[in-house]
Amino acid sequence: MGMLDGKVAIVTGGGRGLGRAHCRTLAAAGATVVVNDIGAGLHGEVCTESPADEVVKEITAAGGTATTDGTSVSDWAGVEELVRSTVEEFGRLDVVVNNAGIVRDRMIFSMAEDEFDAVLDVHLKGTFALTRHACAYWREQAKLGQPVSGRIVNTTSGTGLFGNAGQANYGAAKAGIVSLTQITAIEMARYGVTANAVSPLAATRMTQGIEKVAAPAQGDGFDPRDPANTSGVVAYLASDQAGWLTGQVLRVDGNTVQRLTGWAIEAEYASADGRALQLTELLTAMPQLYGTAPLGRASRRS
Repeated sequence: MGMLDGKVAIVTGGGRGLGRAHCRTLAAAGATVVVNDIGAGLHGEVCTESPADEVVKEITAAGGTATTDGTSVSDWAGVEELVRSTVEEFGRLDVVVNNAGIVRDRMIFSMAEDEFDAVLDVHLKGTFALTRHACAYWREQAKLGQPVSGRIVNTTSGTGLFGNAGQANYGAAKAGIVSLTQITAIEMARYGVTANAVSPLAATRMTQGIEKVAAPAQGDGFDPRDPANTSGVVAYLASDQAGWLTGQVLRVDGNTVQRLTGWAIEAEYASADGRALQLTELLTAMPQLYGTAPLGRASRRS
């Protein structure tokens, strides 16, 4: 018995890299997988190849169940139809893995409007579109009295969490996905739906040329940057056993899964007279707040 037996999952960007690995792992765990991929190039350009078909062949050859879908994740009505047709064909939808993405790297002073819009359209809007339509389905099921254990697994990145030069569009989208994940977790908890995000350190088409992602294979043959390293975490988050975990970001680095935390108040400064902070006072307050001057009235919160 697989941990995901009977589950139905949609994986966007499932034809290559991380998505392909996720599809294969989910299927191996027993899930029926809808491999969503438009076969686009790294920058979103149209290609003639159909990588999703190859993934489905691999899954079915291994005894699993999978089907392809060529809907663009930024197509609002198309994604709504994807959810509807998945439920119609397989009788249910349990798991959504938002993985589709493109890059159009450029320094901020050189980035064109369409380069910014295109990346947010696929990453942020695409993640929202599938999340929204899946959540509408799960909410409807819950209101009908049906048992719901919906699972959303989103994909963020180190750029969205820590920043990276030349990726203002990509970083903004990936940071937005973290916020979307947390808000989805809050709103959907009452309906039996969890939402989490993974941040993979993996060598894919999108990370080519990024030195910090490169890592040599170990002597035992283990590749710390194999996209499949993240797929076990994705499968766990898709399972019923992970129903207690929501609104979280997990970074996967080789054989290590890391629990991340977001913004927190580290220090504060209160005005000396109990009124609004004035410019003159801030001239000394701000260095104190950041520890570059004697702390004075600045204090830390645990």
